[in-house]
Amino acid sequence: MSTSLVSVAGRFSVFIAVSLITFIAILYCVTRHRTQRPRTLTVMAVASVVVVGGMVFAKLGNNAGLAWWIYYTVPALTTLLLPPIVFKFHRKELLQYLVLAFLSSPVIHVVFSFLFDWHEYMPFIRVPSLQSLLA
Repeated sequence: MSTSLVSVAGRFSVFIAVSLITFIAILYCVTRHRTQRPRTLTVMAVASVVVVGGMVFAKLGNNAGLAWWIYYTVPALTTLLLPPIVFKFHRKELLQYLVLAFLSSPVIHVVFSFLFDWHEYMPFIRVPSLQSLLA
């Protein structure tokens, strides 16, 4: 295995881990005012399907030559539909969830692009790295 392949696989794993932690935090944040909090196992299962499943599907779909609207739309629909259905979000929770879920990916992309010069997370949004700005 070449070092560049290891690097790409390593970065993808880091992106998944950070996205998973972020998404779990979003789910707990959105449901924080409930008297009965969602079960941890349910949160982990939904987050795994949405984040890990969505990112792997997008990566494999892109590598397999699927049309972009398939490998972006399927994970996006999973993100939009699965948590609100499983957790039965109330109107306020749904609004908070949608805002946070849509903002999280670009924020993660900007942080990794700017600090580490990693641009694979959302390659269609170009963010200069700190290193390139200081050079």
